[in-house]
Amino acid sequence: MTTREEAENEKEALGEELIFAWVRLTALLKNNRITDGLMYNEAIVMLLVYNEYRKGADGLAFSEIVAQTRMLKSLANRTVTALERKGLVERTGGARDKRAVFVRLVPERADEFLKVHRRSLALAEKVCDVIGREDAEAFVRLTGKIAACGISSERKPGTKNKKEERN
Repeated sequence: MTTREEAENEKEALGEELIFAWVRLTALLKNNRITDGLMYNEAIVMLLVYNEYRKGADGLAFSEIVAQTRMLKSLANRTVTALERKGLVERTGGARDKRAVFVRLVPERADEFLKVHRRSLALAEKVCDVIGREDAEAFVRLTGKIAACGISSERKPGTKNKKEERN
């Protein structure tokens, strides 16, 4: 085996380990039911909207929700609609551009989301206790770096795959 083939095999093996680690981590999150009372996508959108609320912003652009979650526009729309029905968010028009749609937290209902969010925070604290502050900060830095480069297996956010196009 050549050095190049060995390097390719090592890269593939590391990729397999990375995928397996990712699957174990997502299974841990899902099995801990940290999104109890909300569907997973609803909890993700709520987290984004809540973070904007905490910053004092008057909502998050719908297009930014699509970009940050990498959801199809139709799925993001259904998710926001479900959150509206629950009274947790509302859509508003942009102050400068009336065509823009913003999603904002309904402040009077923030406590309902915070009940769910506190479970996520408790799990994050347990993880920090296990791996320590330095590794937790490294994890945040590395996942931020991965998310920032927009790594994707194939498609771009908001686009459909062939199966979705047929339906």
